[in-house]
Amino acid sequence: MAKEVVLLDGGFSTQLAKYVGEQLDGDPLWTAKSLAQSPEKCTYVHRDFVLAGANIISTGSYQATVEGYKTYINMDKEQSLCVIRNSVSLARQGIEMAQLEAGQTFNVKVAGSVGPYGAFLHDGSEYTGSYTNQVTTEKLIEWHRPRVQALIEAGVDILAFETIPCFKEAEALIKLLKEFPQAKAWVSFSIKNSNTVSNGESFYDNILKCWKESNQLIATGANCFNPSLVSSLFKDLTKNHPSLSLITYPNKGETYDTQSQQWHNSENSASIESYINEWMDLGIAYIGGCCRTDDKVIHMMSKDMKKWKSINL
Repeated sequence: MAKEVVLLDGGFSTQLAKYVGEQLDGDPLWTAKSLAQSPEKCTYVHRDFVLAGANIISTGSYQATVEGYKTYINMDKEQSLCVIRNSVSLARQGIEMAQLEAGQTFNVKVAGSVGPYGAFLHDGSEYTGSYTNQVTTEKLIEWHRPRVQALIEAGVDILAFETIPCFKEAEALIKLLKEFPQAKAWVSFSIKNSNTVSNGESFYDNILKCWKESNQLIATGANCFNPSLVSSLFKDLTKNHPSLSLITYPNKGETYDTQSQQWHNSENSASIESYINEWMDLGIAYIGGCCRTDDKVIHMMSKDMKKWKSINL
């Protein structure tokens, strides 16, 4: 049982779509385009999640890269890094906006979102890890460094290394993190099934290897997968290694088709908030939502967490 459970925010793109429309999923820059072209809309997203009860909000920088901005909207390196740094400011502005609207102070941390190399490729390979055989660890470190450095320079509280499809890329990010010894991060894998990460490696083994490699991690876990898999994925870790700090923020419960780039809802699928008590009983320390979870979902999760804490803590 977790002593303290922290609520993360939900799907940045899902909430952003309320302000910019539903065209996000087909865009090669995804939410990163709005960072550059509609920054005020990003601030609204952060405000919404703070008001919903999130204790940690993530920047919209998941797919924000120097190469991506250069390729798709012809920005140079310094302009791109400026946009990435500004993603942290937008999150802080969202917190301030929420505080003004609510008339109270919120103790909310900002996580700098760092998506995998596969997200830049815009071919769904962050869910397979197919690219990692062609890319060296050194190349991955070099590729990730500018964004990580920009987020740290902007004063982010935590780095969120998320939707990572394999240990090779997780290891590259952990090695890069050592260049910034004061920085803290979490590592969250994308998931293939109840035992393996996206490229087929053991989730259990990868989590233990991450902790062995780094003393700068605040949590390890999984995101962007069906919530029905969480308990089977984490139960052996929480049983055999109860002191581990674990994180999960799955999708709402629908399935994403990478070919059609659309979400499909299964008739029998339970929604994410129905699992909250189960995950808290397991001892998972950081819980939130990923794709298709908006501020309403996070608000329901917040209420369920408070109810659980009033009974169990």
